[in-house]
Amino acid sequence: MASNGILDKAKPTSWTDEEIVNQVRAGDLAQYEIIMRRYNQRLYRVARSILHDDAEAEDVMQDAYVRAYEHLDQFAGRSSFSTWLTRIAVNEALGRLRLRKRHEQIDDAEPDGATAMEMASKSPNPEQVATRMQLSELLEEAVLDLPDQYRTVIMLRDIEGLSTAETAAALDLTEQNVKVRLHRGHGMMREWLFERVGETHSAFPFMGVRCDRVVHGTFARLQNSNP
Repeated sequence: MASNGILDKAKPTSWTDEEIVNQVRAGDLAQYEIIMRRYNQRLYRVARSILHDDAEAEDVMQDAYVRAYEHLDQFAGRSSFSTWLTRIAVNEALGRLRLRKRHEQIDDAEPDGATAMEMASKSPNPEQVATRMQLSELLEEAVLDLPDQYRTVIMLRDIEGLSTAETAAALDLTEQNVKVRLHRGHGMMREWLFERVGETHSAFPFMGVRCDRVVHGTFARLQNSNP
């Protein structure tokens, strides 16, 4: 383990989630980096779809990793570790969203009928300019413009590639409910967007310096809580 607490990149990353979790449970915190780098993209996408904010999404990711680490003994294997971790991130994001809405109601209540669908900033950061093509940008705008209940389902099913069962478990829905929301969401986008975009897995990228920032930030918090 390097002096900065980050896992040696030469170590293998082919272990299953359960094997890594067992290593971390045994006291090898450095192996937790594999988990973070394996699921940073997924957690970013789901948190971003709920909160509409990059910085808050990164905060949620760190909170989710810290909470998962603190409760590894509660992971019983009834679902996959990835589903369990995603559910933690969803709960963290929804908690922040509820808190934000309470503050908004106190500070300046929105008029009746105000929509929670706020478009993301149209000014992409340099990393987004370098990594996203025009069609991926259109996809992101279209997904973010969906009502909340459809947007998160489409983010997990179409963009992140989770199965119906995994999505249902992550969002605490029935599989039938996931299918209905997915179908309705597609109906809003199909003719003018999805048929043109084609490949969706390149949307909402989370890599490079941003990925490193979440990993370093999470390790710092874990090491501070475990002197």
